[in-house]
Amino acid sequence: MNTLVLFDIDGTLVQGGPAKDAFHSAMEATYGTRGAVDQVSFSGKTDPQIARELLLGVGRSHAEVNAGLPQLWDLYLAGLGRRLPDLPVEILPGVVELLDVLDGLVEIGRGLVTGNILDGARLKLGSADLHRRFPINGELVGAFGCDSEHRDDLPGIAMMRAEKVWGRRFAPERVVIVGDTPRDVACGQFAGTRTLAVATGRFEVDALQSAGADLVLEDLSDTDRVVEWILE
Repeated sequence: MNTLVLFDIDGTLVQGGPAKDAFHSAMEATYGTRGAVDQVSFSGKTDPQIARELLLGVGRSHAEVNAGLPQLWDLYLAGLGRRLPDLPVEILPGVVELLDVLDGLVEIGRGLVTGNILDGARLKLGSADLHRRFPINGELVGAFGCDSEHRDDLPGIAMMRAEKVWGRRFAPERVVIVGDTPRDVACGQFAGTRTLAVATGRFEVDALQSAGADLVLEDLSDTDRVVEWILE
């Protein structure tokens, strides 16, 4: 095994679902406000970063934000778990087919780099039966919003964890970040990895190319091309 592929979740593997509703309800219950929802973009950010920006935007202090985060995540996860059976996420084109091929390639390891907190990632993937495609010894491999509020930190964390799981170091140039936003591209660039961007989220091909992604595709449906590029 000499290559590691790290997938974003929302807009890359899946779309839809009730996460925003669950998050907004948890914000109101915890802080009494949804925050500056008209001023803050969620795309490509970690869950803690989103909460902090929303609350700072309505005058809350960092201390107030920090004090409420444990309750926020408890309420968010409970609400997400209740809602997902009626509104599961949808798998995006080409994802299952790509994962099927990667299953048979012993030279490629895979994991996640996502702004979702760990249990949120587990719930979302589970609602689409994708959770079983990523665990090692029952745990999801990768890095999550609960590991760092700053997305640029996540690839390095995921690479260190992968090294422990598989007992080998993955050189940054043999690591691929797969995502759907310029922030996914930027975090890969920060870590020195290769980047594959897909226009299955809120950003078009041109925007992802401008962000500097090494490869930009409409989606992951051209399995042969994706795998050939990963193995280059």
